[in-house]
Amino acid sequence: MPVTKWLEQNVSPRARLAVLGAAVLLVVAPFFPLWQITMFAAQFPEGLRMSIFAHKIVGGSAGADLQGINILNHYIGMREIQAADFVEMKFIPFALGVFFLIGLRAAAFAKVRDVIDLTVLFLYFSAFSFGVFWYRMYSYGHSLSAEAPIKVAPFTPPVLGHQHIANFDVYSYPGIGTILLMAFGLGLIIVLGLEARRSRLLQG
Repeated sequence: MPVTKWLEQNVSPRARLAVLGAAVLLVVAPFFPLWQITMFAAQFPEGLRMSIFAHKIVGGSAGADLQGINILNHYIGMREIQAADFVEMKFIPFALGVFFLIGLRAAAFAKVRDVIDLTVLFLYFSAFSFGVFWYRMYSYGHSLSAEAPIKVAPFTPPVLGHQHIANFDVYSYPGIGTILLMAFGLGLIIVLGLEARRSRLLQG
């Protein structure tokens, strides 16, 4: 079957329900952290935790951990971590709402091209958001004050995984919100794969 014809093909009712179900994940994701950062040291054996949501930053221990992290950062000359610096937080909730509406449209019209458009746009959005997050971490660690009491070489806090910084072990991993968003993208890819297989079987 020519690609152009396949793009205009209606997806199966099962695939339509799958796209609709995946779109619901976009509504749930903002209620959970997108990223989790935890810092351990001898003086903080239980760790200092920071959760990054789509629209806010929350410290562990009822917010006290974020204050503690900012106090420690002050000693090495790093500026205070605050939601106002994360400009992307202003558009991520809006973007997720747009993707949800596009998902509803794709499920309603049920064309292969609609699902492909949604998948490509979401993958671009995901890559762009991750890139912005990395740059944010880079700028925090490379804009240290020269007048800081403790001198530390410029660094990039870990975006994914573990890193030893000064006397701290820092761990950074995706939160439940990001896992839900990844499930959304993976669900769309699976739908397209199954629809391509169904099309081949119909032609065979």
